[in-house]
Amino acid sequence: MPLTLASPRTSDTMTARTLTNFRAIGFARNPGAALHIDADGRIVAAPVAGAETIDLAGAYLSPGWADLHVHVWYGGTDISVRADYCGVAHGVTAMADAGSSGEAAFHGLREYVIEKQPETVRAFLNIGSIGVVACNRVPELIDLRFIDVDRTLAVVEANRDVICGIKVRASGVITGAWGIGPAKIAKRVAEICELPLMVHVGEPLPMIDEVFAILSEGDIVTHCFNGKRTGSITDTPALMQMAKDLARSGVRMDVGHGAASYNFAVAQRAIGEGLIPFSISTDLHQNNIDGPVHDLATTVSKLMMAGLTLDQCITGITTNPRSVMGLGEPGVGDRADFTVFTIEDADEPVSDSQGNHSRLSQVFQPKYAVLGSTVYQARRRKT
Repeated sequence: MPLTLASPRTSDTMTARTLTNFRAIGFARNPGAALHIDADGRIVAAPVAGAETIDLAGAYLSPGWADLHVHVWYGGTDISVRADYCGVAHGVTAMADAGSSGEAAFHGLREYVIEKQPETVRAFLNIGSIGVVACNRVPELIDLRFIDVDRTLAVVEANRDVICGIKVRASGVITGAWGIGPAKIAKRVAEICELPLMVHVGEPLPMIDEVFAILSEGDIVTHCFNGKRTGSITDTPALMQMAKDLARSGVRMDVGHGAASYNFAVAQRAIGEGLIPFSISTDLHQNNIDGPVHDLATTVSKLMMAGLTLDQCITGITTNPRSVMGLGEPGVGDRADFTVFTIEDADEPVSDSQGNHSRLSQVFQPKYAVLGSTVYQARRRKT
């Protein structure tokens, strides 16, 4: 999978910077006309003597983009990609691995991925002990032997600084005839840990309304705009209304595009009816990184095409997912954490997960990712 990684704009990463000539977006507090970063990578209130000034040429500057659903346990699962393929090279400064690892191998995910990356990496711990080691070929939730509640709780307690929730894949290809059982166990474990549950919805069993019935405020429905018949919120008016009611109650709808879980018509209809996703994520992995997903910039461009405003798109890739990862808005005293991007006119063919085709008239183009005192050049994978 060839990829030229972005490199720091300068080889000296211990250099103070001043960022100028940008349009701030996605901030609750106005960052002002210039941002000052000291040599330690912290945001400071005043210019630093000798700082390098970087003119951003009128581009947008937002809090760092955050992808709430990726698979980056590379080598630990057959489907994961290297975290480098999801991160600063493409404008993303924070990501959450969505259940690639269960309790049995989490120490490896932590040591070899989470602690090695310049980006912030968090994880949803799979309720299945083996995680997605051989995705959909060896399901992680065949029966009760595949869940060890005590070991899962122990791993959460030992890794609370990086685990941001519990993950369950609640669809028939994983759970078979077990149905809603694994999701109920995962929900109880999440409650014990006082963490959100991220639940993958798709093919039954269980039915999507069975899944919705166990969720509460703060839980996350990923693949919310999938087009799988009998597993989609557009199957019936009652299901669409249930999804909207859940969102109003604080259950978080996450896009999780993936290879099989984003449908143009479903997204457009849901957004048109007022169902605004909490977070816009890629579900990036080996089977979709070369299409139809590519990267977060292409994914958020599709959501703008589906009817989200620019501000709604930015909230969906910054404020909201960052909050789940324990990240606030970067301000004075914090490590610098920003994405610089433009919105460009286009006439670009794209497809959804069911092979439906459309064309983007505007695209998000990341230019730089700023982490600490390092400024990384960034671009889309899809060009």
